[in-house]
Amino acid sequence: MGRPGISPVSRRDPRSGALDRAAGGPLLSDRAGGDESPLIVLATPLFGVPIAGDLARRIESVGGVRVVAVSPDGLVHEEEEILRAAEVLARGNIPASVLDHVIARAPRLRWVHSFLAGVDRVVTPLTRARNLTVTNARGVFSPPIAEYVVMMCLAISRHLPQLLELQRERTWQPLQGTELGGITVGIVGFGSIGQEIAARLGPFGTRVIATRRHPERGPGDSTKVKLLPLDGLDQLLGEADIVVVTAPLTDETAGLIGAAQLQQMRESGWLINVARGRLLDETALRAALEAGWIAGAVLDVFNDEPLPPDSPLYGVPNLLITPHTSWSSDRVQERSLDLFIDNLRRYRAGEPLANIVDLDAGY
Repeated sequence: MGRPGISPVSRRDPRSGALDRAAGGPLLSDRAGGDESPLIVLATPLFGVPIAGDLARRIESVGGVRVVAVSPDGLVHEEEEILRAAEVLARGNIPASVLDHVIARAPRLRWVHSFLAGVDRVVTPLTRARNLTVTNARGVFSPPIAEYVVMMCLAISRHLPQLLELQRERTWQPLQGTELGGITVGIVGFGSIGQEIAARLGPFGTRVIATRRHPERGPGDSTKVKLLPLDGLDQLLGEADIVVVTAPLTDETAGLIGAAQLQQMRESGWLINVARGRLLDETALRAALEAGWIAGAVLDVFNDEPLPPDSPLYGVPNLLITPHTSWSSDRVQERSLDLFIDNLRRYRAGEPLANIVDLDAGY
C-alpha cells in the first residue's frame, strides 16, 4: 500500500509535483501501490556530529525507515537513486545554500524537519516554491533559554556584575539588590520561549508584559501576563525594567531594536537578546551603552558568530556576552530526537504533524 503523508489535508498537483494545500483531500505518498521499499530519511549532521551509530538507529526504530547521511556540504555518498527517492530531510545547523542544494536534488522530498527552533535559514525561496512542509524544534529549547533569562534577571537585580568587579578590585562594598517581585520584565515575542520565561518568573511575583502578533489568543498558562499587540512595543520598552527579545527572525523583525527603540527604554533598563543577532542593531546598542541611554545589556546571539576576538563589543561597558549558549542543556538532544521520532511515526501513519511552520509568517 502507498504510505499516507502529511496532514493537514493537501494533495499533489501532478503537473508540478508541488503540494496544493488548498485543494483538499489526503496527502498520500506518490509511490505506486504495493511498494514496500523503506522510507528514505536524509539527515545532515545533528548536534554537531554526522548521523551514524546510535543516532541513526534511534530514528530507524520507526519501522520501515532508512536513514541516509548527508555531509555538512550537502553531499550524499549513496547512489543517486537513493537521493531521488528521499521523502524526509532531518536538518541540523547547515546554511540555507546547502539546504537548497539538497532539496534541488531530491524531487520526491516532501517534509523538512529542522532540529533548530529558528527557521530563517529553512524558509528559502526554493522551500516555498516546492511548497514543502516544514516542522521545527519549537519548545525543545524553551526550558534552558528560560532558565538562562531568569539567571540573568537575578544577576542584574542582585548586581552580580558589579559584585564580581568589586571582588577583582579586592573592595568590600555591599550593594542593595532589587527583588524580582518588584520589577517589570517585558518580553518581545510571546511564543514558546516567551511563555516559558513568564512561567519561570511567575513564582517570583515578577510583573510581565509581552508583545504578541495575536494577543487575542491569550497568554496560555501564564495568566498574569499583560499582552500587547505588536504596535505596543514602545509601551513595553517604556514600562519594562528588563526587556527580553525572543521574537523569531523574519523580514519584518530584522532590525526590530534600533536606536529609536533603545531611546524608548528606561535609563535604568537592561536588554537581553536570546533570539537572533539580526533583530538588534549592535552599533546602536554600543552607542546606547556608551552614552548611558540604558544601564546594560546581555547578548547571547550576534550578527556574526562566532564573535571575532577583535569585535568592539567585547570592550563595551555594562555589556555581558555569552557564546550563544542559552539554548544548551543536557536534555535538549533527547527532546529533539523524541519530537522528530514522534513526528516520523505520525508521518508514517498519515496523522497531522506537530510544530508545522507557517511559511508565510516565517515561524
